Amino acid sequence: MGLAVAQPIDLNGKVAVVTGGGRDIGRACAIKLAQCGASVAINYHSSSEGAVSAVEEIKASGGKAFALQGDMTSADDVSILVGKTVQSFTGKIDILVHVTGGLVARKPLAEMDLEHWDYVMALNATSFMRAAKEVLPYMYDGGSIVGLASQAGRDGGGPGASAYAASKGAVMTFTRALAKELGPKIRVNSICPGMIDTDFHNIFTKSDVRKHVANITPLKREGSPEDVANLAAFLASDSAAFITGTNVDINGGTLFS
Repeated sequence: MGLAVAQPIDLNGKVAVVTGGGRDIGRACAIKLAQCGASVAINYHSSSEGAVSAVEEIKASGGKAFALQGDMTSADDVSILVGKTVQSFTGKIDILVHVTGGLVARKPLAEMDLEHWDYVMALNATSFMRAAKEVLPYMYDGGSIVGLASQAGRDGGGPGASAYAASKGAVMTFTRALAKELGPKIRVNSICPGMIDTDFHNIFTKSDVRKHVANITPLKREGSPEDVANLAAFLASDSAAFITGTNVDINGGTLFS
């Protein structure tokens, strides 16, 4: 008997929602899911150019997609996004890839106010809960939810990132809890990126720190949004049918969990 041949990721006939899909990791996820055959609803907050160009790229390749502006900390905007997805495609949602989130600002505890803490929690953790809850009535057997946690959720993050790290730790625990609650019908996993070449690090991480981290990483480079998108597509697919409740590291070997 010969060895089985690995099959490409097949998402044909699937409907996916990608939040935070206008740039970087989110945009790469939307395009990858479409390349694998999914119809994709792309949410964006302020990155309209990236979201619109992603839709154009997907449609030019024969895929189906639309982009819709919305704030995923708003219950109304989440509901509108899901409603348009159901109306635009097949009345179901098979995949949620929730990328919405951010550091917002580096603030040590002595400089942090409750407003900052609450907003970071809402942006990273509560938005994930809202999106998962909203898609749930339209997800059937074989559904998959993929969240975006962070290496910061494991190691506490860098200077001034305690609120961000705590919020991503919440994403990780919520992922485990939902996997138990929603199985066997729906699988739930999250991704823990390390140093990925995105605007996040362009804004919040000094260039010398980025070079140092890349140099001490076994793979000697930063990750790319496409690296993360490849993992998201795998976790969303039936190829990962026995994987749920995991928070998968993707950091080039910077941290072993």
